Amino acid sequence: MQIEFTLNGRLIYEETSDDETLFHLLRRKGCYSVKCGCETENCGLCTVLVNGVSRLSCSYLAARADGCDVVTLEGAQKEAEEFGSFLAAEGAEQCGFCSPGLIMNVLAMEKELDSYDEENVKEYLAGNLCRCSGYMGQLRAVKNYLSRGENRNEC
Repeated sequence: MQIEFTLNGRLIYEETSDDETLFHLLRRKGCYSVKCGCETENCGLCTVLVNGVSRLSCSYLAARADGCDVVTLEGAQKEAEEFGSFLAAEGAEQCGFCSPGLIMNVLAMEKELDSYDEENVKEYLAGNLCRCSGYMGQLRAVKNYLSRGENRNEC
């Protein structure tokens, strides 16, 4: 079947099968930041934004992306670079394998949540697994990133 969607700002026409996941289609299109660690919706490595909402591409059928706006880390480089500086400042950047999924979830969280208290952030990011960190540095980086606008006008 033929689908049409926007991928990182570019209109895409692509053939897909009824059972192909968005993960596999994105990898075919060269979006290598999208990783597959579990294929069971448990690790968060395959997170992408579909119409601004975080989705696990390992279980999201490619056909469902028809008519949608899909963003991967390749299409969010400016935001990723900014967030990366917050991770580095907290010493939370270890091997980096989990970073693309974490970044995509943080970008979705920024749009979706009204309150960035610690419990909301922990709950939202519960599906992002990281083998290198104890999560506290990541949590501090996320909270600092999300609250950055509150402090921009201070001396």
